Order: sequence, then structure tokens, then C-alpha cells
Amino acid sequence: MKLLFEISKEGHGCDLLPALDVPEAVLPEKERRDTPLPLPQLSEIELSRHYTRLMKRTFGVNSGFYPLGSCTMKYNPRINEDMASLPGFKDIHPLQPEHTVQGCMEVFSETEKALCEITGMDAVTFQPAAGAHGELAGVLLIKAYHASRGDTGRTKIIIPDAAHGTNPASAAMAGFTVVNIPSDAEGCVDVEKLRAVAGDDTAGLMLTNPNTLGLFDKNILEITKIIHDAGGLNYYDGANLNAVMGIVRPGDMGFDIVHLNIHKTFSTPHGGGGPGSGPVGCKAFLREFLPVYQIVENEGKYSFSDPAKTIGSVKAFYGHFLVVVRALTYIRTLGAEGIRYAAIHAVLNANYMQKKLSEYFDLAYGGLCMHEFVLTLRRVKEETGVTALDVAKTLLENGIHPPTMYFPLIVHEALMIEPTETESKETVDEAIAVFKKVYDMIQTNPKQLHEMPLTTPVRRPDEVGAARNPRLKFVESQIV
Repeated sequence: MKLLFEISKEGHGCDLLPALDVPEAVLPEKERRDTPLPLPQLSEIELSRHYTRLMKRTFGVNSGFYPLGSCTMKYNPRINEDMASLPGFKDIHPLQPEHTVQGCMEVFSETEKALCEITGMDAVTFQPAAGAHGELAGVLLIKAYHASRGDTGRTKIIIPDAAHGTNPASAAMAGFTVVNIPSDAEGCVDVEKLRAVAGDDTAGLMLTNPNTLGLFDKNILEITKIIHDAGGLNYYDGANLNAVMGIVRPGDMGFDIVHLNIHKTFSTPHGGGGPGSGPVGCKAFLREFLPVYQIVENEGKYSFSDPAKTIGSVKAFYGHFLVVVRALTYIRTLGAEGIRYAAIHAVLNANYMQKKLSEYFDLAYGGLCMHEFVLTLRRVKEETGVTALDVAKTLLENGIHPPTMYFPLIVHEALMIEPTETESKETVDEAIAVFKKVYDMIQTNPKQLHEMPLTTPVRRPDEVGAARNPRLKFVESQIV
């Protein structure tokens, strides 16, 4: 497929601008380019055809089964997009006076109430731009809380080895020392190891529940109590909330702070770099440390107020507003029963698929899973030479987006699979049949998997070469 620069022809264009009806503003000579900006020149139909061809080569959730683990790449209802496209929402400016955006402020307020109910928290900030940003804001709340009490000796954050990689990164960015806790034989937190490291220097615990293996920790109340007894705070990574929303609340598990990926759990398409939103909720005793621009309602009027001991801004203005609009639409559309229904079916689909695939592939950990599960192809690799990457590429050849590969890191040759709640039994059965087909290929001719995919627009790129020698600039019909 040709690039825009290769299609470009001198003199082609599609700009039909009205005649200038205001005085022309000319840049000073020193501000002008020495050479014209090297942009491709195309007609409207050339441009339209290029992006249509590109669209047809792209696999997405609207194309087929998309079981990417830990990312909740669900179908997003169109009504949410329609609401986010309303002029009164999309055409606002963050510097408008408060009285001109009362409806938008009400959206923030109503969404805060809904998320507090779902999570068991008492207050929410919408400033963080995405999940990892929410993690950082949450850890800064922990730091501010201990500092306000003069408890400066609490310098360590405890994190399980199955955590998302952003957890230790966020803790380190906030100035904490990270203490890693191993998983036990069942894939959950080793409680005795946790008890051994929790103490006077513990600032808090960062934990995802269900965890990255898709397992709900049966010891969760004991775990959070250990941290509280040591004087620390419990932080909940909400990346996997879609498995338990409407069923159990982080606040009832003993967590003091939670971040939510509302661009994942509450319906905004993601995976292409944005937009995202990572609201952080907290218990009442931490409200005074939240970032600036908290919304306060008084007799039906909304205004902004800075918390007394705020950690300041973690992002410009108030956060990604239209993601919040989509989230509120999703929550209002489903209601309390619908939210619970979505979680139940996410878990049902995952357990159904896990049970079926366990007949062919090894599970990293047994027992019931939540919204996702992890296969290990370690034995397959040892016996046949076929890797998790080979299986993923073969799934592509068969019209399925591959699961997450090689994560979590504590599982060798891992494939993390999340069917999500929006897939029908028929679709899941079709996917299981494809996995069975791949399994049969491994038994009869494992070498052929090394060559997959054969018919996709892009076969196996040289990922190592691309990383070490990236070619990003177009020069003379070559990408260099």
C-alpha cells in the first residue's frame, strides 16, 4: 500500500476556502521557513480512498473477536458518542466562566456520585488523564496524608509481583521505595510475606483485585487489614473493575484510594493513544488532599473549590471532559442492574472460555477466574518449539486479534485472554474452535506456526530491527 507521500502529485489539492475577508496577517521574515513545508498534495478523492484502504487493512473490535487481556477492548455503544458530540458539551472552553458551563459541571458532579457508589469512595477527582496518571495522583495522596501527620518515615510502597508495570513506576516517581511481594501457589498475594514486610516504614499497598492473572484474592480483607494495622493506606488499581462492578466495592474491601480507567470500564474507545481518563476516588479523610478544581454544589449552583491541603494540579484544567460524558451516559443507560449484569457476563464468558481451552492448553493457575485468564505455553514450547508469539500470529491468520502476550511476567510463555461481556456464546464458540485448530496444527506440523501469518496485509515484521533502527522519515519514496 502506497503512502500519502507516494500518491502525492504537484498541484493536487482539496482546499476550497472562501475569499479572505479580513486583513491579511503576514509573519515576520525571521519567522518564515526557508523551504516550503513538505506536505503531500492530494485531491479529496485520493485522500478519501487512501484512508478507506487503510481502514480495510485495520483489525478492530468492529472487525472481529478482540480478546486482548487486561484492556477491556469492549464494543462501545453509539449513544455514548452521540452524547459526547452534543454542541453544549464538545464546543466548550476550559476558561469559560462557571455560570456558562453549569450543565457540564453537573455532569462531573453526577458522575462523581455514581463512581462513589460503584467504588465505595466518598470523593472523586477527574483531573488524571489516564490509568497510570491516576496511579501517580493516588500515590501522591498517600504521600501528602503521611506528611500532614509528620509521619515522614513511611518511605515504602508494597506491590505484588503480578501488578501492572505502571504501579512500581508510579510509586518510584512519587519518591517511594518499592517493595515487591511474591505470589503464592494459587497466584494471589503471599500473605505471610506481606505480613513480614509491613511495618513502620510502610506508606501503603498498591493492589489490583482481581489481579492481573484474573484471580480474585480470597484473602483481600486480611491483606488490607495488615496494611492498616501497620499504619499504611491501601490503593486499588481499578484496571480490572469491570469484573466486579455492581457486585463488590473496593471501599468495602478495605481500600482508601482507587483509580478507575473510565476509558476502559465505562465505555470510551481506547488503544490508539487516547483519549483516556483516570479518575481517582478516596475516602472522606483524604478529600482535603485531592487535586484542585473540586466541584461543589450549593442550592443547585455549581462552583469550583480547592481542597484545603490539595496536592495541586496533576493536569491542566479539569481532565478529559468528553470521556466523562461517555461514562455517565453508559452508567445511566445500564443503571445499577445493568452494571452488575455486565460484570457477571464478563466473568461468565471468561470462565466458559477458560474451561474449554483448558482441554488443549495449560492454565497458568487453576480454579475460577474473573474477567480474564492466563494460559502458559511453556510446555508446548519445550516439546514442540512453538511459542506464545507463534500462536498469536497464527490466530491473526485465522481472523482473531491475539491475546496479550508474555504478560504477566511471572508466567512463562503467557497468553492473557479476556473475551469481555459483549461477546455472544456463538462468537466465543467460534473463537474456541480457532484455538482448537491451532492446537491441532501444533500437534501435526508445529514448524508451520513459525511462518504465520501468511495472508494478512502485514506478516511478521522485524520487531527487533524496527526498535533498533527505526525508519520514520520519508525520503525519495523510502521510509528512512
